[in-house]
Amino acid sequence: MAAVEATPSHMRVAPGGVNITAATLPNSPDVNPDERNEVVQNFVNAFNAALESSDVSAISQLFADIGYLRDHLALSWSFRTLLGPQKVKTFLEDCKKPTGSLPLRKIQIDDGSPFRAPNVIPLDVEGTAKCVLAFFTFESTLGTGRGAVRLIPENGNWKIYTFYTLLESLKDYPESIGGRRPLGAEHGINKDRKNWAARRKDEVECRGDYEPKVIVLGAGQAGLTIAVRLKALGVQSLVIDQNERIGDNWRKRYAQLVLHDPVWYDHFPYIQFPASWPVFTPKDKLADFFESYAKLMELNVWMSSTLKDAQYDDDKKIWTVTVERKLEDGSMDKRVFHPTHVIQATGHSGKKNMPSIPGIQSFQGDTLCHSSEFKGAKEGASGKKAVVVGSCNSAHDIAQDYFEKGYDVTMVQRSSTCVVTSDSILNIYLKNVYEEGGPPVEDADLFGESVPTPLLKAIHTSVVPVQNLLEAEMRAGLEKAGFKLDSGADDSGHHIKYYQRGGGYYIDVGASKLIANGDIKIKQGQEVTGLLPRGVKFADGSELEADEVVFATGYQSMKTMTRSIFGDKVADRIGEVWGLNEEGEFNTIWQKSGHPGFWFHGGNLALCRHYSRLLALQIKAIEEGLLQW
Repeated sequence: MAAVEATPSHMRVAPGGVNITAATLPNSPDVNPDERNEVVQNFVNAFNAALESSDVSAISQLFADIGYLRDHLALSWSFRTLLGPQKVKTFLEDCKKPTGSLPLRKIQIDDGSPFRAPNVIPLDVEGTAKCVLAFFTFESTLGTGRGAVRLIPENGNWKIYTFYTLLESLKDYPESIGGRRPLGAEHGINKDRKNWAARRKDEVECRGDYEPKVIVLGAGQAGLTIAVRLKALGVQSLVIDQNERIGDNWRKRYAQLVLHDPVWYDHFPYIQFPASWPVFTPKDKLADFFESYAKLMELNVWMSSTLKDAQYDDDKKIWTVTVERKLEDGSMDKRVFHPTHVIQATGHSGKKNMPSIPGIQSFQGDTLCHSSEFKGAKEGASGKKAVVVGSCNSAHDIAQDYFEKGYDVTMVQRSSTCVVTSDSILNIYLKNVYEEGGPPVEDADLFGESVPTPLLKAIHTSVVPVQNLLEAEMRAGLEKAGFKLDSGADDSGHHIKYYQRGGGYYIDVGASKLIANGDIKIKQGQEVTGLLPRGVKFADGSELEADEVVFATGYQSMKTMTRSIFGDKVADRIGEVWGLNEEGEFNTIWQKSGHPGFWFHGGNLALCRHYSRLLALQIKAIEEGLLQW
């Protein structure tokens, strides 16, 4: 059987995903900064006047011909991006149908910090396209939220280029934080009083009144962030995980693993990383943080636990879930729960993509595994030969680890890879938003999410040539070594590639120099067709000696895990997960999946932080009868 995918990596998208078209950037002249406040106030007045009468036509006419409306739950209980006045009008007419009026009631300028104050900003890296950016708060029939608008001149009038609404709080059901925090004490006389420790034990063990409404499968960043959001909304949840300790999903990975995203991008809800935290987090340090976070936030987590069975009753709209747990004394405990919701939080990918190839059973070397199982290169193994199949983040980290331990290492690059340096991530992509001294992380999230994905693609397409120029020496060295580069779909870079297929890139933290110097050898453009007792065979008939072989060949879609854990009956009802739809929104994840009471949550730490709130709001709304399946 042939090895993993032969399709070029820069062309692949997630199953069911599309390669979206980049937005058209406005050909805007210089904008006078002195006019920004007046421009914004005039817009707010016109928008609110149209809102008051739910005049959909008047609102749609405020949009430029190339303008976007992006809504996350505030108008439609869904994730939508609409381009142009006519599509905006049709969308808003649909939003009116349930009650005859728009759910949005009023917007108000939010200038509570220098970052949020109306300002003139560039839309491209050259600064040739500019807009007036303003943040706002809003009230709706559902609750309250925040948003952002970008305004551009069009035919002598100021029009909306992007308009974003984000629901943050449900009316009558706010989060129990800040001024709404729990009292923590029971004053007065109560002969049946239990102290905090006893109540907490009952809650963790799901005894008495602590029946979980939500079962969360997976105690990584996805499972913990959704659990903490649900807790703040008063929704009981139980997180289960097969590992022995919280954080093992990171702790058990290869020894040299360090996050490639910086700390300012990775904060958790309600508790951020300390000011002394390193810019790039080592995997064991992150694992310990997860463990501490779950304890501090009083999350109900069962480790050494397995979901044995899950059946959904469409009539009663509840699950029957059987969980088996290994207790501290080694005995097994089996419990049956009846939650309304089940969340698959097992990572934004699915099963490991381990190829089945001839000779795999007869390999006689020291190590043969998938990258997810790699424990680290061995000390004192100088002169040993290692082959790493794959050429993205994990493959580079593992190859670098092998080189540093004295191995003769070859990386097998079957197609092409998008490479960006860590410096470019810090100083181009995240600069002025996620950085030391930057805005609060929720302001940064609002800014980022207010950019519709087609516009994000256009912006990144303008950034890539600048990035490539700054990284010209690195790129030349890689190409000379025979390493094939790409710049993502339509030259839009690594970030859009992550959105479209969840991988296909490397953020360089050292391995690129090793490749350029020949310290990590490259076998390019050939598929692995077989394993030899001490080597690897390729489609062109060539062979490589190998004492150790690691397949850093990625993962299948989240849906493969659904099918494996929950069976065909559940998996057949849901759509493909991850990748982008025609509007540039993600497929299925964080929203109604197609199967009642079944949700997906995953992604990097930043996505889990932001979208956990939106997922929790939908679940709370269903529990309170505000939203129906």
